[in-house]
Amino acid sequence: MRLIKDISLSSATAGFVAVLVGFTSSIAIVFQAAQAFGATPAQITSWMWALGLGMGLSSAVPSLILRQPVMVAWSTPGAAVLATAGLAGGFAMADAIGAFMVCAALIILVGATGWFERVMNRIPMAIAAALLAGVLARFGLQAFGAAQTALSLVVLMLLAYLVGRRWLPRYAVVITLAVGVLHAALTGGLQTEGLTLELARPVFTAPVFSLQAMVSLALPLFVVTMASQNLPGVAAIRAAGYTMPISRIITLTGVVTLVLAPFGAFALNLSAITAAICMGEEAHPDKTKRYTAAVACGLIYIGIGIFGATFTALLLAFPKELVMAIAGIALLGSIGGGLHTALADDRHREAALITFLVTLSGVVVAGIGSAFWGVVAGGVALFVQQYGTRKESP
Repeated sequence: MRLIKDISLSSATAGFVAVLVGFTSSIAIVFQAAQAFGATPAQITSWMWALGLGMGLSSAVPSLILRQPVMVAWSTPGAAVLATAGLAGGFAMADAIGAFMVCAALIILVGATGWFERVMNRIPMAIAAALLAGVLARFGLQAFGAAQTALSLVVLMLLAYLVGRRWLPRYAVVITLAVGVLHAALTGGLQTEGLTLELARPVFTAPVFSLQAMVSLALPLFVVTMASQNLPGVAAIRAAGYTMPISRIITLTGVVTLVLAPFGAFALNLSAITAAICMGEEAHPDKTKRYTAAVACGLIYIGIGIFGATFTALLLAFPKELVMAIAGIALLGSIGGGLHTALADDRHREAALITFLVTLSGVVVAGIGSAFWGVVAGGVALFVQQYGTRKESP
C-alpha cells in the first residue's frame, strides 16, 4: 500500500500536532455551543462523535484519493456564534439541528455552483499569502507569550527545535514535541487522572426548521464559516503550492455536515492553521508525500469520534503552554513562507502588509472575523493603488 510506503515519523507527528492544536484550542467553545442549546452529556458526546467522524473522513479519504493534504476541521468561529446566539435566543437542540442542516445546504450550494472558488481565483497570491501569515502569526505570538507562565518549557522546546533544525531538520518538530512532553511529565504537568476507555454513542435529534433559527443561527453560521474558515483555508492550500478541486471539497464538507448534522456536526470546513502544519516542509521534505500527514490527522480524528471521552481526556491532558508552544514553533516555516510570498512583489507589498496587519489584529466586525476583513482591506488598498495604472502605462 502506497500510504505505508510514503508515511514517515515526521508526517505522522505533524498529523498528531495538528489534532492536538486544533482540538485543544477550541474544544471548550464547542462544549459551550452544545450547552447553549441545553445539550445533555450524551448529546455532547454525540457531537464529538459526529465532528470527529466528519473531520476524519473528510480529511483522510480525499487526501488518499488526491495524494494531497486535504485538511478539514470544525468551524471554531461558527461554534462561538452558536454559543452566543443559542444563549440569547433560547433555542432548543432541535432548532439548532435544523439550522445546521440549512447551513450545510448553503455550503453545498456555493460549492456545487463554484461561486466561492471563482471569488478566490480573483484574490492575488500576495493577498492570500498575507492572509495566511496573519492567521498563523497569532499562534506564533501565543507560543512565545506562553513563556510568561512556563518559561523553562518554552525555552527548552525552542532550543530543541533549533538544534533539530540544525542537525535533523526532518525531525525537528518530532524532537520538539518529545522534549515538551518529557518536560511536562517530569514536572507533573500531564493531567492523566480522567483517562478511561469509553466508546462514544451517537444520539439522533430530529430537526425543527423555524424562520427565527434560520436568521439567528443558520445564516451567521454559514457566513462566518465561509469568511473566517474556508477563505484562509484556500489561502493555505495555495500558499503551499497545491492545486486542488476546491469547489468539490467545499461541496464534500457540506454533504458530510448535512448527513451528520442530526448527531451534532454543526459545520465542517477547510482548515488553515492545522493545514499549514501538515502542508509545511516539517511534515515531509517531499511535497508529494505530505498527504500522509493529513491522513494521519484524519485517522486520529476518527479515533476521537469513536472513543470520544477517552481522546478528549488524552488531548486535554497536555498543558496549555505546551500546546501553544508546539503550535507556534511548528508554524514558523509557514509564517515565514507566507510573509516572503506576500512581500516579495513591490506592486502588492503595501496591500499585502495591510492584509497581514488587519488579519493579525483579530478584529471582529458584525460577527465576522479578521480573516475576511483583512482580505477586504487589502483588496481595497490594491484597487486604490492600481486602478487605472494599466491604462496609463504605455
